[in-house]
Amino acid sequence: MRAPRGGRPVGRGTRRGLTALGLALALLTGACAQGSTGSADTSEASAPSAGARAAAAQERLAKNTLVPLEGEAPAPELPVTVDSSDGRKVTVTDTSRILPLNGGVAEIVFTLGLGDRVVGRDITATFEEAKKLPQVTKAHDVSAESVLSLEPTVVLADTDTGPGEAIDQIRDAGIPVVVLDPATELSDVTTRTTRIAEALGVPAAGRALNTRMSDELAAARAAVPEGSRPKVAFLYMRGSAAVYLIGGRGSGADSLLDAAGAVDAGTDAGLDRPFTPITTEALAQAQPDVILMMTKGLESVGGLDGLLRIPGIAQTPAGMNRRIVDLEDGVLLSFGPRTPLVIDILVDRVHRK
Repeated sequence: MRAPRGGRPVGRGTRRGLTALGLALALLTGACAQGSTGSADTSEASAPSAGARAAAAQERLAKNTLVPLEGEAPAPELPVTVDSSDGRKVTVTDTSRILPLNGGVAEIVFTLGLGDRVVGRDITATFEEAKKLPQVTKAHDVSAESVLSLEPTVVLADTDTGPGEAIDQIRDAGIPVVVLDPATELSDVTTRTTRIAEALGVPAAGRALNTRMSDELAAARAAVPEGSRPKVAFLYMRGSAAVYLIGGRGSGADSLLDAAGAVDAGTDAGLDRPFTPITTEALAQAQPDVILMMTKGLESVGGLDGLLRIPGIAQTPAGMNRRIVDLEDGVLLSFGPRTPLVIDILVDRVHRK
């Protein structure tokens, strides 16, 4: 099973006390530049705390909006021919009507400054700018009829977008379909952004966005407390469907936790698959100090009290100390422009005593 993304597991057999908002946003975008000259003491004094960065990040995520690149929207230089992850070469001649079939891809397109060209959305595109767009998925599967009715000039999909028959139908209608490898770890963000920008004819905007995200991630990591390495277990749960999984190597959360200065408890316990069914034995071996979950997953088991009733949870250090961190489903593992905000929040919350 591939890492759950956008709040759902993928398994087709191939498959989140500043005084003003302005100051809060400034902390996020300008932290790297602060203290870049002058003495070390001055730099340390001016660096924002993890709590301040997290507060700013939470305020941004609560608005559920994106921050496009500064300046005028880029003008695509077309045509371009790019490699598609399904082994094809795809030529894009028109980006006036873009249709991303994945929420994380849509975030990148909007942040590049091309949001006014997007004509529809996947169910996982939950940010405010996309909410009014027509949805082209049914129960997470793409509806070819809905896609074709929007007359897109280019479609961006993932290797796990399907069903395959629907993608073939879209392609057979003469619409360029660029397939991308899913982003399952932090290092994928740069590659994914570059490929999307190149496919849309705006490679310079892709480089600018990668630079911005790299600066934001560096500033978030700089706030990790020295000497702190808590063990954090990522639990993916859907109580209504009786899905109870613990993340291990390759879950996606392991990459985020490493960036936030924490140890992924599942990986540390020897879980070499992305997800393993939760057992009392697995939890006893993992012994997490903190549990990380998606918000809807926590809600699906009855909140914190319900979570603690699941066998083995209450006996972990995280359960005994009620150390649970939850982040919005559509953001936690989206691996896109808002991922630095996730790291800001994790750095603050998983290192608390």
